[in-house]
Amino acid sequence: MEPTIPVDAIRALARLSRGLERSLDRLSLAQYRVLARVASGDERAARIADRLALGKPAISATVESLRQRGLLRRAGVDDDRRATALRLTEEGAAVLVAAERAMADWLGAIAARTPDPAGTIATLAALEAALEEHRDERAATARVAR
Repeated sequence: MEPTIPVDAIRALARLSRGLERSLDRLSLAQYRVLARVASGDERAARIADRLALGKPAISATVESLRQRGLLRRAGVDDDRRATALRLTEEGAAVLVAAERAMADWLGAIAARTPDPAGTIATLAALEAALEEHRDERAATARVAR
């Protein structure tokens, strides 16, 4: 039997998301997510779209806005002439570091107000692995269904 999730937990996550976005000075949360994926080694827009559960139009628009701002650049892929890889520019890397610092400061201030600040942060970090596992399972199920 799965635990009952209090609606307050769902609302808190929604508020956390909004709070994180507000802590960003020069990016939207969607733009941050794309920069973070590129920094993590994802090079192709299609893979980033898949990892972030975004459609092609959304990822294309976000990548283009980041490129126009000079935060991302497109580069060729050695083994595939048709493909392009995404790379952070120097400014993009600096903006990403600043964004993560601002979000960490904001989240730290919120976590400090919980009964177990370190445990709260550890639980939030564990959610990343859980999200990846869930995404991978859904993708595998979709492949089997085809």
